[in-house]
Amino acid sequence: MSYFLPHLTNGWQVDQAILSEEDRVVVLRFGTDWDPTCMQMDELLYSVAEKIKNFAVVYLVDITEVPDFNKMYELYDPCTTMFFFRNKHIMVDLGTGNNNKINWALESKQELIDIVETVFRGARKGRGLVVSPKDYSTKYKY
Repeated sequence: MSYFLPHLTNGWQVDQAILSEEDRVVVLRFGTDWDPTCMQMDELLYSVAEKIKNFAVVYLVDITEVPDFNKMYELYDPCTTMFFFRNKHIMVDLGTGNNNKINWALESKQELIDIVETVFRGARKGRGLVVSPKDYSTKYKY
């Protein structure tokens, strides 16, 4: 479903997407369209894009096509989702220890909507770190 979502093809477009959006959260999915984890996340992003359009906008960035941000945001995982609001990176405490990004594909639409909505509400109040409505620290249940 990645072909339904807008792609940003260079660093300037990514910067402009983050800078130009004033009232909505910018959700950036860094990865490749052919990766299975990214395909799963893209499917989820596409399915919720219409529901969250009032408070969030979704863009896809191919990390092989746009390597500018790989080092800056430590994009070493196959699929990474990050949130920005008014040119500021919004961190999300998911209970995993890495608050900068989501580096796995979420399971349900409602989980993603809840996270994006939490990011929007917190960012609008000026918070740089928001706490996720669900704790993912026991996601793998070893």
